[in-house]
Amino acid sequence: MTEFNFYSKQDLTFLLGIRASTARQLAAELHKIPDSSIYHHTHHFLQRHHFFTPEPSNDLALWAQSGLNDSTLGEKLASIDIIQYHSIGDLRNELIRILDEHVAGSDNRLTAPAGLEFYFMSSQTYVFPTPFRVKTLREFISALQHVSVSSLYHHMFDARLRLGRGENDFSTWFRDMGHGPLADEVRALDPYAYTLENLRRRMLIMLRPYDRS
Repeated sequence: MTEFNFYSKQDLTFLLGIRASTARQLAAELHKIPDSSIYHHTHHFLQRHHFFTPEPSNDLALWAQSGLNDSTLGEKLASIDIIQYHSIGDLRNELIRILDEHVAGSDNRLTAPAGLEFYFMSSQTYVFPTPFRVKTLREFISALQHVSVSSLYHHMFDARLRLGRGENDFSTWFRDMGHGPLADEVRALDPYAYTLENLRRRMLIMLRPYDRS
């Protein structure tokens, strides 16, 4: 029987020493920064603000609105459906495309005031095991009620990019256990539409019929 081991994570955030004052500069730097910075300013945003609802935006969109005072650009960047991108490279290209089109299609020369520039950051992720190891769906349900939101984030969000196929660790394990319909249901979840605690609750509701498995 396949065992599922719950892992958790810690992120060490640091500045890259790169900043942008205009949309044009932001686009130029997006070509150069590492994937970990793209991830930090998009996916990692949700973990830092998991209590936001409805669906949160990303750091670039927030800066365009509050730092650059460009609500149009902010809305364009906020409209990106992050869950549709299975690689950081594709997400990077979409961010650059939106910024390039916005800059080319307007005479906007807005510049962020001193102190409100966009500072690029990145993060180093440390993954470690938790005491929760399960072999059945019933054990999984019990563990899911107690693991941290960082563990939930690791298996539901980080896994999508790590596996590179729109799958997450939970749906992969359910499929390996022979529960294809449950795996499909969990895979189809849009985790960005929930806070992390509400995502936990939603999964527990979905798992309720399997409580004796």
